Amino acid sequence: MKWLLVLTAVFALAASAADVTGTWKATAEGPNGAMERTFVLKVDGNKLTGETTSSIFGKSTILDGKVDGDNLSFTIVVKFQDNEMKLNYKGKVSGNEIKFTVENPSGGNTLEWLAKRVS
Repeated sequence: MKWLLVLTAVFALAASAADVTGTWKATAEGPNGAMERTFVLKVDGNKLTGETTSSIFGKSTILDGKVDGDNLSFTIVVKFQDNEMKLNYKGKVSGNEIKFTVENPSGGNTLEWLAKRVS
């Protein structure tokens, strides 16, 4: 019976959300060259919160953030030339890296970001 409890606990830990809490620095190659973005993330259970900052769009709050195992997703709203634009992020955690794909739901390009844990 004890072994069953131990195995259950091990599987529960393995199935839990990745702990991406902390600061991450990301780079992406855009049409005008390399871009940088900082993510400050906090995980509470399967809920992901925080903010992200870029030199182009400034600071944005993470909305509808979720963590499912090594996968995470969230939305941010950025202002570009007096227009608000939603960007949907999907990421896959691998050690101290997150590979993000970003989509603009109203059309346009997707962008790939590689984030590395800073703290």
